[in-house]
Amino acid sequence: MSGFGADTLFAPAGGWRVRILDLSGGAEGNVVEEVGGFPTLMQANAFARRYVRDSVERCRAPGLSSREVLDAWFAFGEDAEVVDAGGGGWRSGTELADFADRPAGGEERDWRALDPRRDPGAEE
Repeated sequence: MSGFGADTLFAPAGGWRVRILDLSGGAEGNVVEEVGGFPTLMQANAFARRYVRDSVERCRAPGLSSREVLDAWFAFGEDAEVVDAGGGGWRSGTELADFADRPAGGEERDWRALDPRRDPGAEE
């Protein structure tokens, strides 16, 4: 099964959710929070990818090798997964090596632009 059946084409009630996981073990069950309200799986996947990309970059320090960047991320970073997306959900493991090898630009890290909690009418 490709992972893109009727169960992944339509958002569940309340929208798709992305679970943020604390890899340092500082949170109960490693779950920091769940961000809900993504109208499409594509948006939830893009948010999760950018969130992890930003987390990897926050673990990058000058002079670190790719392996050391990954070691730092696994010790101190945050992972993200799309809840109940099955095979259609983005997985960090498929891109971590590339993330560690290649520093990211601003847009690749800008998960805030995709955050459904951003309400243009809300006060900052």
